[in-house]
Amino acid sequence: MRKYAADIAVLIVGAFLFALAVNLFIIPNDFGEGGVTGVTIILYYLFQWSPSLVNIVINGLLLIVGYRFLDRRTTIYTVIAVAFNSLFLHLTENWRIDSHEPTINAVFAGVIVGVGIGLIVRVGGTTAGTVILARIANKYLDWNISYALLFFDLIVALSSYFIIGAEKLMLTIVILYVGTKVMDFMIEGLNPKKAVTIISEKQDDIAEMVVTEMERGVTVLSGHGYYTKNPKEVLYIVISKQEVSTLKKIVRSIDPSAFLTIHDVRDVFGEGFLDISK
Repeated sequence: MRKYAADIAVLIVGAFLFALAVNLFIIPNDFGEGGVTGVTIILYYLFQWSPSLVNIVINGLLLIVGYRFLDRRTTIYTVIAVAFNSLFLHLTENWRIDSHEPTINAVFAGVIVGVGIGLIVRVGGTTAGTVILARIANKYLDWNISYALLFFDLIVALSSYFIIGAEKLMLTIVILYVGTKVMDFMIEGLNPKKAVTIISEKQDDIAEMVVTEMERGVTVLSGHGYYTKNPKEVLYIVISKQEVSTLKKIVRSIDPSAFLTIHDVRDVFGEGFLDISK
């Protein structure tokens, strides 16, 4: 229950930030947006329809159609996120900030949108709309969520050209790009991981030090040198970015001639990392 309460709190904060970006930076500067929010903004520019009301209506319809592609928890979290997002869109619709530089406003809009959606997606929710499509693409096509969202959002944003014009459209694309990078960081970059492979004549000593001093698991892979045909044991270790320096020192102190490669890892699931069911 404590975890669910914390997740809901994150959903509410994310929904608030997303609504804040729309009402403080996007609408006052006549920018567009992607997804359902982009559609609601276009309708607001054309007919002055309430973004909060249109948002909950369209997202509600999309949830009815797309709930089968989401698990039970994601569906519940999405309903909560959409409901609070629409509520905050209404409560903050008259909020304004004294900033009249379009480029700066576009950058800040992207940052706040990215943080807001990133928080929602990170705990397992969505803001419905194209985020549902992005999660489906991630689940079945293994697309990166952030870039799948950018793809679908660009389709909506480009259609706003006839309403907001070329210059505003270009700034809208800046918002989407910045938002995607920030969201990518929020989802995957807060706890970056590195995969390390080590080939050494003193692999047992290195593995022992990693287990005892770093408290990290070590996997031993069997291999052999192609030229010499001599059998070798290859150590495979997954650690956080902050632990790379410690591991290098351990390897250097035991075997300065060791062969070591370090790779960026996008997702790590399993014991000691993330639960794969999330």
